[in-house]
Amino acid sequence: MDFSEVQLCDEDRAFQAELRDFLATVVTDEVIRRDRETGDNFDEEVHLALGAAGYLERDWRPEAEGGFTAVQRRIWELEIGRARTPWWHWGPTMMVASAVNRFGCDELRDEVLAKTLSGHYRLCLGYTEPGGGSDVATCKTRAVRDGTGWVINGSKMFTSNAHHAQYVFLITNTDPSAPKHRSLTMFLVPLDTPGVDVQALRTVDGERTNITYYSDVRVDDRHRVGAVDGGWAVLREALDAEHGTVDRDDSGLHKIAAMTEHAIVLAEAVDATAAAIAAGGGLDDRSVGYRLGRSIARLEVALSTPEMYGRVAIAQTLRDVAPELMDILGAAAGLTTGTRGAAADGAAEYVYRMAGPTGIYGGTLDVFRNMIAQHALGLGRPQYAPVRA
Repeated sequence: MDFSEVQLCDEDRAFQAELRDFLATVVTDEVIRRDRETGDNFDEEVHLALGAAGYLERDWRPEAEGGFTAVQRRIWELEIGRARTPWWHWGPTMMVASAVNRFGCDELRDEVLAKTLSGHYRLCLGYTEPGGGSDVATCKTRAVRDGTGWVINGSKMFTSNAHHAQYVFLITNTDPSAPKHRSLTMFLVPLDTPGVDVQALRTVDGERTNITYYSDVRVDDRHRVGAVDGGWAVLREALDAEHGTVDRDDSGLHKIAAMTEHAIVLAEAVDATAAAIAAGGGLDDRSVGYRLGRSIARLEVALSTPEMYGRVAIAQTLRDVAPELMDILGAAAGLTTGTRGAAADGAAEYVYRMAGPTGIYGGTLDVFRNMIAQHALGLGRPQYAPVRA
């Protein structure tokens, strides 16, 4: 395994410097403070600025079509995270835009793509349903043909960023009598359509997500993405991107796993904790040094673990290391960022709250472990004991 450092050429150094200066200008302390308060993980002014500067389009397009080079893309991903950019919803928008580009009709592509890449349109995911768990194929939201269009009824949970988005990428059931993977049809539904209701939902870490209701929502057939009852083929590609199981080349420059941006936040918290302990002389206690060293080692392992395995390793490391940092810092670690007397300015408290939901996003850790067991290791399907009354 080659752990050598990538040597940047003059052009790449110039790109890195330009990007750092740009982010320092738009991602201000006020933007970060507001994002922590709202839990939105989104800032419209920042997003529009990135679009106007051409960064969004270059991130979405492949290099052959004017997108970032492999090195520039890696610089981009690292600098975006280091600047604490309210950014996590761009990933779903890119996934949906790719699906529209590949499976949507020409009219839908013309309607959506240009304004998405300029930052004016945002796209969110309408997958999970109340009581549906992580199996998105058990879809109850119905779409029924009505003349040249469709009428949709149902509801979705955890429709994150719907209150800032213009469209939702919606899984619907168009044939309840068919097997669950052959009954799905995907739509890109405008969120300002009559009958759509977006209601706030707060997670334990303070993040704003949403529950969305669809009551006799009428959409034209041009908003269908892919074939009728062929939604699973459309969805699989987007799910692979969300799970981090996309193909990679041999450059070693690709984002190694989903949620590495969360690991960057954890790394900052570890650094802040070590600095706070060192300033107070706490590193003289060898047990504290050992615990910090163990946390750093676990973090480095998680950051070096690829694909689905990395998705699990990062989320589990957040859950294991965050309480360790809280315990090392003591009672003052429970105070939030910006609060007087907060240990390490609330860095550990922030990742402690964030750690729980990271094991749920895009599927629970148990779902991913089952995927690894079955698809990567070739083990059988899990056998669960029956529930006894």
